[in-house]
Amino acid sequence: MAVSEDTVAGAGGATRPGYRAGIIGTGFMGRVHSRAVHAAGGAVAAVSGSTPERGPAIAAEIGAWRAHPDTDALLADPEVDVVHICTPNHLHEQLAKAAIAAGKHVVCEKPLSVDADSAAAMAAAAEAAGVVATVPFVNRFHPMMREARDRIAAGELGALSLAHGSYLQDWLLRADDDNWRVSAELGGPLRAFGDIGSHWCDLLEFVTGDRITRVSAQLSTVHSHRGAPVDTEDITTLQFATAAGMVGTAVISQVSAGRKNRMLLEISGTEATLSFDQEQPELLWLGRRDHSSLLVRDPATLGAEAARLSRVPAGHAQGYQDCFNAFVADTAAAVAGESPDGLPRFVDGARAARIAAAVLDSAERGGWVEVSP
Repeated sequence: MAVSEDTVAGAGGATRPGYRAGIIGTGFMGRVHSRAVHAAGGAVAAVSGSTPERGPAIAAEIGAWRAHPDTDALLADPEVDVVHICTPNHLHEQLAKAAIAAGKHVVCEKPLSVDADSAAAMAAAAEAAGVVATVPFVNRFHPMMREARDRIAAGELGALSLAHGSYLQDWLLRADDDNWRVSAELGGPLRAFGDIGSHWCDLLEFVTGDRITRVSAQLSTVHSHRGAPVDTEDITTLQFATAAGMVGTAVISQVSAGRKNRMLLEISGTEATLSFDQEQPELLWLGRRDHSSLLVRDPATLGAEAARLSRVPAGHAQGYQDCFNAFVADTAAAVAGESPDGLPRFVDGARAARIAAAVLDSAERGGWVEVSP
């Protein structure tokens, strides 16, 4: 099928030239990416797994045109325009660079890479090649987070003074819970922070337009063995300061019983406070000295960006997959030559890697560390 015969609907609903994806990785995230590609009106042209045997089964499940025995074959496929990298983190750099060298656009899972230097090299390679290269910080695509961003930019909160919150999960609560991410060799030296803390920090900077400049961090490993010795953290606690003078704290945990995917971000200024809980994504709490209120996701009452990302009518809950769908749709719009607002690029992934490097440095030194610009 030629590119000109396909169409894809962006987050704003417009019809655009075809988006033909090749997905590397057959796990949970590969399935999430495939659903988003289809939701955007695109096609999964090809898939490849860690072994030649894994591809065909997943291809049938996700509606891919074909399975390739290895990544080299997928990257050489002329019907793949955009490569989605959904592999363990230590493979991101080599696969992204190979895709860029093959002239493909790239969507790479976060963390972008296992260290700041390789993440920067990936961003530089994408810029030099002139390809679209995005990283799924999909919390940016919650409509109520766009509403918070617009209200902060309009000065509704006054001068920002405090930000705090958490990202809590329990999927590694027990000592017999295991995953490739617990290995620093495969996932990088920061596991909980790299996996979900990166989301929290990206969202803070995106919503406020402010940047973290200094951090003081502690790491804790609750289970030192998960079948083998564990060399990554289960918990990160973080203090930070920003360029504009905010101070704040964040708690990142993958061992908090009962918390499945609870991300909380609260931002206070001299006039008001906004608070968002990802497990209640239809709501945004607005607090003032004399009254407080709950804002609901209603396209008829929200700002333009929040309304654009409201894919269903008010009262019909949107969630994680909807955010991912909107992210891929905006990536498709960028491939078609547009400039969607807030689309997270490789430079944003490299920024997250610099914050992670400072967090690790602080934890190892036991003091405050400056974050590279």
